[in-house]
Amino acid sequence: MSLLVVGLSHRSAPVSVLERASLSVEAQTKLLQDTVAAEPASEGAVLATCNRIELYADVDKFHAGVAELSTLLAQHSGVGLEELTPYLYVHYEDRAVHHLFSVACGLDSMVVGEGQILGQIKDSLARAQETHTAGRLLNDLFQQALRVGKRAHSETGIDRAGQSLVTFGLEQLALGIPVESWTRGKKALVIGAGSMSSLSAATLARAGVAEVVVANRTPDRAERLVRILSEGDDMDVTARAVPMTSVPFELTRADVVVSCTGATGLVLTADMIAAGVEGRVEAPVVDLDAVAEEDARESAPAAQPHNPAEDGFPVDLPTVRPGFSVMGEAAVAGMDAATLEQHGAWAAGSAVDRRDAARGTGPEADAEVIGALAATASAIGRIPERRRPEPVAAPPRPEPVLHLLDLAMPRDVDAAAHRLPGVRLVDIESLAEASADAPMAADVDQVRRIVSDEVAAFGAAQRAAHITPTVVALRTMAADVVAGEMARLEGRLPGLDDKHRAEITQTVRRVVDKLLHSPTVRVKQLAAEPGGAGYADALRTLFDLDPETVASVSRAEESTEKNAENRGPG
Repeated sequence: MSLLVVGLSHRSAPVSVLERASLSVEAQTKLLQDTVAAEPASEGAVLATCNRIELYADVDKFHAGVAELSTLLAQHSGVGLEELTPYLYVHYEDRAVHHLFSVACGLDSMVVGEGQILGQIKDSLARAQETHTAGRLLNDLFQQALRVGKRAHSETGIDRAGQSLVTFGLEQLALGIPVESWTRGKKALVIGAGSMSSLSAATLARAGVAEVVVANRTPDRAERLVRILSEGDDMDVTARAVPMTSVPFELTRADVVVSCTGATGLVLTADMIAAGVEGRVEAPVVDLDAVAEEDARESAPAAQPHNPAEDGFPVDLPTVRPGFSVMGEAAVAGMDAATLEQHGAWAAGSAVDRRDAARGTGPEADAEVIGALAATASAIGRIPERRRPEPVAAPPRPEPVLHLLDLAMPRDVDAAAHRLPGVRLVDIESLAEASADAPMAADVDQVRRIVSDEVAAFGAAQRAAHITPTVVALRTMAADVVAGEMARLEGRLPGLDDKHRAEITQTVRRVVDKLLHSPTVRVKQLAAEPGGAGYADALRTLFDLDPETVASVSRAEESTEKNAENRGPG
């Protein structure tokens, strides 16, 4: 069996795709169940965060595994396979181990070095254990990833390379002002009471906000978070819990809002936000119904009104299709003679005498008028063309009075809030753009070395563990041989006393142990090296070991490990 991971993250996919592909807790559980039910996979675990969705599995066929895991991700995320495939990445064996260890250390995070990913990996392992989809390989892998992540944070300064996504988001809201100075005295509203929301509330409290209001669909969780904030020794903040129905009112008095819920729809609509800042900004609130129309007008060729400077121009320009030009042949195409005559007279400042409108029309008349128009154009140098209106400077936006940090995936806050006067919105998409060029600390190189060493150690341990059941089966067979020979000796020497029988038995066992010691120690060393997987097969062949005996040893070990895992990850 082999480790395989298929996934997408902020490094491989745009936020719009990640947002659509996000998985609820229920969807993750169903994905796990379907993964282990699929033919190529025997184990499965899902790591789903705000900026990554990854499916880990122990598979017996690489290509079939990639196809099956990709299909399952598409089915459960609701994004079509053809659309999802260009954004998927695949890691196999040691590369898959290296990837998860890098993720655990914060090297693959949107904010390099952030530590909250460790809690998300722990939750992922716990969910796989609860659904009984994590076997020996994934249990070992995820528990080791947690240890590697903790080691990286304790032995290096990776924490200095970045902060939590919450801190980074607050820095983006503060626009260069130190967060502690910017938050001082502000009123904060935190929507949600999960791990990210709790981290947000604690970060805001430590940064010096005057008040933290927690809104959550489950009142008990909101109250519990409020108690933690109120009892914290390093927090001096007023905290209270409110129901979700109070959010519109709380928006009218909040300065900072952080939202991170598991909702599948918008939690804060543009109308709610506009009502929350109404009366708090000097500029009028944007007409939200016109936002979509304005966006459409900006993306299409703008219809240009009649220029007031050209009053009296005989052609009704507003009725002319976009792109119409009154220069050259396009000017006269489709015009009747009378309109052309009026145009020529207007262009020349009445230099062309008006003809009797009632006179006859026809090819000669049209030719005469066109000739007059051409002469007029030659005399003045041009035929007046439609002009674009002079650009009007947009009025300056008022200073934000409501700062929104949306850390949810899919988004909690309507993206139209970007256009509202008095509102500043930072979401996952803008955080990804801001962090693209974030500087890397020197400690990152040290963490990378730790990851490489741990990957090598994990691979060696897995290969050694792979041969252990075979070695145990070999020693079991040797013990059975000793027992059988001692039984035969008992039949040949029935009068053998207990003292001599025990001495003979011990001697035979020592001989067998000494004969097996060096080969079994050496085979474990060789099996731990790259390419050492074949030594288990060699032992089984050379000693004619019963495959069922080896399998029973493996099952016994897995049963022992499972009892330990029921206590949860460390």
